[in-house]
Amino acid sequence: MPEQGSAGNVIAALASFFIPGLGQLLQGRVIMAAFQFILAAVLWFLWLGWIIHIWSIIDAARFPGKT
Repeated sequence: MPEQGSAGNVIAALASFFIPGLGQLLQGRVIMAAFQFILAAVLWFLWLGWIIHIWSIIDAARFPGKT
């Protein structure tokens, strides 16, 4: 993916907005995607999943990419 703030990162952040970890999966970060998806799913039962959801969006948007 391109640099931070690029169209690719914006798309990844939008994907994570809908499903936590989906943006990371689009960026090729499978382990982080699985971690965020599972953690968000578990914490939604405690009404804290929104924290992971927001973290997932910010993490996808700020990913520096591979150069």
